Amino acid sequence: MSAMTEQEIVELSKKHTLFSWSATGKVNPLPVTDARGVWLHGPNGQKWLDFNSQLMSVNIGHSHPKVVAKMKAACDKLLFVYPGAATEVRARFSQKLATLFPGDLNTFFFTLGGAEANENAVRAARLFTGRQKILSRYRSYHGATGNAIQLTGDPRRWPNEPGGPGFVKVMDPTPWDYSFGANDEQIVENNLRYLDEVIRFEGPNTIAAMFIESVTGTNGILIPPKGYLKKLKALLDSYGILLVCDEVMAGWGRTGKLFGFEHGDIVPDMVTTAKGLTSSYVPLGLVAVSDRIAAHFQNNVFWGGLTYNAHPFCLEVAEAVVDTLLEEKMVEHAAKLEPVMRAHHERLKAKHRSVRTYRNIGLFGLIELQKNAKGERLVPYNGAHPVMGKIGDFFRNNGLFTMIQGGTIFSNPPLCITEAELATGFEIVDRALSLADEVFEG
Repeated sequence: MSAMTEQEIVELSKKHTLFSWSATGKVNPLPVTDARGVWLHGPNGQKWLDFNSQLMSVNIGHSHPKVVAKMKAACDKLLFVYPGAATEVRARFSQKLATLFPGDLNTFFFTLGGAEANENAVRAARLFTGRQKILSRYRSYHGATGNAIQLTGDPRRWPNEPGGPGFVKVMDPTPWDYSFGANDEQIVENNLRYLDEVIRFEGPNTIAAMFIESVTGTNGILIPPKGYLKKLKALLDSYGILLVCDEVMAGWGRTGKLFGFEHGDIVPDMVTTAKGLTSSYVPLGLVAVSDRIAAHFQNNVFWGGLTYNAHPFCLEVAEAVVDTLLEEKMVEHAAKLEPVMRAHHERLKAKHRSVRTYRNIGLFGLIELQKNAKGERLVPYNGAHPVMGKIGDFFRNNGLFTMIQGGTIFSNPPLCITEAELATGFEIVDRALSLADEVFEG
């Protein structure tokens, strides 16, 4: 059978499948036929630099030869067995994970993605504490399944309401239109004073857990202010409320440490992760739980299950990916490139009047655009601006793939990217920002 044409690929995909977060008739999907390293390839010789690791998930780069070889070898091993079975890879990889997660996070429940991980973390928190309410933040995304979308604070939650009861939203340390203070110390103090009041109003003995992204992802690469994570954990501990860190995007080296919460020198009660766990080569997520939570479920039923829990092939792939990530020192590489990315951001801010601000931690970054010299955001909350579509088209036509969200341009490349490739990406962003400069209102 001959390969499909680009038109056939696009038209048949649109005719017979639904696209996430989209009206299918309005999408213009990128036709991708291959991906290697940091590059995506199209059916007509197109080539795009993957500047977003797809969905902040292909951390080791595309089609890493070491992992591909191990995946092929795994096809000759056990491909599936029911989740009640014990397997060698389940034993071996979970033991390895216990050495990688800090503190007493030594026990794992495997899922097929981040949303399922968060679903099961909600379940575990409620079963362990006997409480029902769950706190999460407005500027957050935790997945699209039933409870995960209710954890989510951003507008993707709205069309999925009403959801289940017991989900309470609170403000982030970095709200949209104002600040809790002028410096990190004030921000932390004021935000946690406000959070403490919310907890008391809701009833501490009704709240099972608080979910946070250790570094907020799609809602703005929001890096916790200094001291926030440690003081947040202490506040929650004082009320017997569990802290669950969502590391689906921030985990596995993205921030220059293996997990984002390590920057705050804490150990959460539970951690959820996915994406970079397999570099998205196959679906897999997990919930890591502390020893005291694990001990509870030694004697009490964990009322949850998945057909593909601890799927042996997926675990083989995850083990290969994690080994490669560590052996090739990609976490350290992300930390090394943090100031390099920041220098590119600084240069673009100095050159383009449309750049409002920028931020990054490791290779987790973005540029935020403004409409005028007052610093007003180019795109209002949950709004749009036609120039962002033009910037997206410019990227596509000039060899760059990245995420554009509202008035922000993301820079989250695979952790194997070189300084030269990073510079190539920012050179394209540089040219695209001229379009935003044209609509700047003086």
